[in-house]
Amino acid sequence: MSTNALRTVTGAQKEPQTFPELLDRMKPEIARALPKHLNPDRMCRIALTEFRKAPKLGECNLRTVFGAIITLAQLGLEPGVLGQSYLIPYGKECQGIPGWQGLADLVSRAGRASVWTGAVYEGDAFDYAYGDRPFITHKPDENRDEAPGPEKLTHCYAVGRIKGAEWPIIEVWAVAKIRKHRDRFNKVGPRHYSFQHFEMYGRKVALLQVIKYMPKSVELQTAVDLENAAQAGQTIDMSEAAAGTWVPPAEPDEASAGAPAETNKAGKDIQTWVNTLNGTLKLTELEEARKTCEQAFGGELPKECHAAYTTHKEILGEQEGKKLDV
Repeated sequence: MSTNALRTVTGAQKEPQTFPELLDRMKPEIARALPKHLNPDRMCRIALTEFRKAPKLGECNLRTVFGAIITLAQLGLEPGVLGQSYLIPYGKECQGIPGWQGLADLVSRAGRASVWTGAVYEGDAFDYAYGDRPFITHKPDENRDEAPGPEKLTHCYAVGRIKGAEWPIIEVWAVAKIRKHRDRFNKVGPRHYSFQHFEMYGRKVALLQVIKYMPKSVELQTAVDLENAAQAGQTIDMSEAAAGTWVPPAEPDEASAGAPAETNKAGKDIQTWVNTLNGTLKLTELEEARKTCEQAFGGELPKECHAAYTTHKEILGEQEGKKLDV
């Protein structure tokens, strides 16, 4: 944090010499930034606990530390609690990163689907298939005496089940594909958190692909936006987090890295249309959304939109007591 900023907060008081002192001086500003249901004392305790685990947080701009804490707390993902989310220092900036456990929790809270992930190591029995009968079978090596190191990792996978759907949505990524994805979209180089937590990153990458086809809540979409911001090296200032003025970056697209997202004449990208299709509550609404989407993309649904449409149509059909061909 700059000396001028500190003077603004502390007035004529002596500049704080330690991170705890700085937190104590910042508490009034933190209280103004937090929504009413969040306690500034608790947020300061979280920041201090995370600082003790990662002293480099003390070198970060404090406004980005608390911007990350506030944003994550608003989602109910307190940093360091059961791996729900993390505070990651990148030089002088701090980023709030949702963990795969936090993403799975947000999907479950919405009440319309469930997701889980797994990591496969050398010696495990593992098989999977895509197509019209997708499945994953994974049996860890029972003869393993200790936890394997990251060099033994072979695959990460994720599975999602939407309530009422007959088949799961699965995603399997080999280690080489995970590294290629990381190297393609990572904007912060070797400082990226995946270099220290590769399994967590791999499981989350697979999970994020499955989440594209899950029903969305505002909280879940914000968590996905935070992950995209981390990939892009974007941080959130405390005032932006409190005011809700933060604008997330575009979602990375494996097929078109470095190119603008595919949009239609209404200015909406594919993921926005997927969210629109998944957000319909009746078959009539879904059909209208499908027709509009087709028209917007020149008479043909993009494959991501088609997958969302067919899955959601099956769910709504069962809810309305109709047997449908999809």
